[in-house]
Amino acid sequence: MIRLLIADDEEMLRSALAALLALEEDLVVVAEAATSTDAVRLAREHRPDIAVLDLEMPPTDGLRAAEEIVAGVPTQIVLVTRHARPAVLRRALAAGVRGFVPKTTPAARLAEIIRDVAAGRRYVDPDIAASALTEDECPLTDRELEVLRAARTGASVNEIAAQVHLAPGTVRNYLSAAMTKLHASTRHAAAHHAWQQGWI
Repeated sequence: MIRLLIADDEEMLRSALAALLALEEDLVVVAEAATSTDAVRLAREHRPDIAVLDLEMPPTDGLRAAEEIVAGVPTQIVLVTRHARPAVLRRALAAGVRGFVPKTTPAARLAEIIRDVAAGRRYVDPDIAASALTEDECPLTDRELEVLRAARTGASVNEIAAQVHLAPGTVRNYLSAAMTKLHASTRHAAAHHAWQQGWI
């Protein structure tokens, strides 16, 4: 049996997916989570073979949860998303995610992908892969991405500075540079744009 953790903040979708996958003779759902925090906790507790994670899941996201799970548990990750941003695909593959699929994937097809991942293979949706090959490169530096990632939570400049271990003035410089490159009027708009592109 392939033991599954299903994590999605939308209860109806999560329950429906869990019920459909449980109909498969070789799949069993051992845990369900509504947040990325719970997904990490339940993965450590139940140690499932596969964790099927929604990418857009609070309080962080499915990719952050995937990174934490992979770092501490021998669980393979399949990310499911509504908004398949190519840059997120690159980050996901770098983090060790084994499957990347859109939410429109039928449950029967997802079951096949889960079996492939459990057998040691990798699956990336062909349309997402094609988009990733033609996407523009991120114009931001690693430091600019780091401060935008912190800014996305609504943190103040001083709070961001404490998080990334930089002086507030240096943080302002990085934020200003990122805003200029992204043609954004505020740091929050720049952070949102960077998130939409999958850079943070």
